[in-house]
Amino acid sequence: MKDKQIEKLIKKEIARQEKSVSLIASENYVSKDVLAALGSELTNKYSEGYPGRRYYGGNGVIDEIEELCRVRALRLFGLLEKSWAVNVQPLSGSPANVAVYTALVPLGGKIMGLSLAHGGHLTHGHKVSLTGMAWKQIPFGVDAKTEMLDYENLREIAVKEKPNIIVAGFTAYPRKIDFKKFREIADASGAVLMVDMSHFAGLVAGGAYPSPFKYADVVTTTTHKTLRGPRAALIFSRRDARGFSEKIDKAIFPGMQGGPHNNQIAAVAVALREASQPSFKKYAEQVIKNAKTLAEELKKNGWRIISGGTDSHLLLVDVWLDGKGIPGKEAEVRLEKAGIIANKNTIPNETRSAFDPSGIRLGTAAETTRGAKERDMVKLAARIDKALRG
Repeated sequence: MKDKQIEKLIKKEIARQEKSVSLIASENYVSKDVLAALGSELTNKYSEGYPGRRYYGGNGVIDEIEELCRVRALRLFGLLEKSWAVNVQPLSGSPANVAVYTALVPLGGKIMGLSLAHGGHLTHGHKVSLTGMAWKQIPFGVDAKTEMLDYENLREIAVKEKPNIIVAGFTAYPRKIDFKKFREIADASGAVLMVDMSHFAGLVAGGAYPSPFKYADVVTTTTHKTLRGPRAALIFSRRDARGFSEKIDKAIFPGMQGGPHNNQIAAVAVALREASQPSFKKYAEQVIKNAKTLAEELKKNGWRIISGGTDSHLLLVDVWLDGKGIPGKEAEVRLEKAGIIANKNTIPNETRSAFDPSGIRLGTAAETTRGAKERDMVKLAARIDKALRG
């Protein structure tokens, strides 16, 4: 590389990644093939529009790549072309969610989603997000005692508020989601059911987590977490008389984006192929085994695990312990000094500031990619405990 400053910084970041333990639940390590596609000459082509309907010439090969990505996305999740459509152009997860709302929810309409403080995402209608400015959030939370979703309470809220769309998904909720119950709630309230599976898409692909496709109208996902691909997103929509797929396609282009990132779409296609291999099923299963082991070991060391455990790749740890422990921000700093990268996080019934909350969030997808097994989680829990206790 001729730009030595950037080359030096890239090498510096590579070294940081190599010497650190990554427990960021939103991160993973991609293959060399994914990196090769991202850094390819596909970056040079502008391709505004969709396959067969471009606004620029010279897009024959790009059309083939995008169609291949679409086919692989549907195939990975066992979906039929006649029943489901998928848009592979969203640049990331937040734009994908905004596009769905733009297509299906009138401005000022209601989005019912898990509150940020209880594990939801900013784009599920939080007030500081565009999704909370253009639409009204109808928040729901977890039960105060179990710290799990209370579906009867969700039904009561939905029937009363009649949201336009209900979002089932999380960024910091460790338990399985009952998609059938969400479908029943959506039907009872007349809402569209959208599942944001950004965090657990790879677990679904690997058969280690329930699939939402039997019950959802729309499914969005990023591709860079448990799916182990580049930073990008997919929007799946059910084909029926409501015309969701056409509306969503128009919301992406020309509604929100111009030319798609062709190198990114090719890298997603590579990751989707990798996720279809038998080895990925073992990977997904190991991710959850590792998360469960890490949770149990930390619990043995005296740390409170939110909801008592996990069914997915992530866990929330109460490190504040009603003032007997340490704040989440300090926990994050102590862990990084010990070579462990995690993030501070709010917990249900939070009593502290979101900038210095009571908890930390840990995820096992990245370290499982590196080959970590249960025995490694036992050792890691001991390292975490030592770091947190100073």
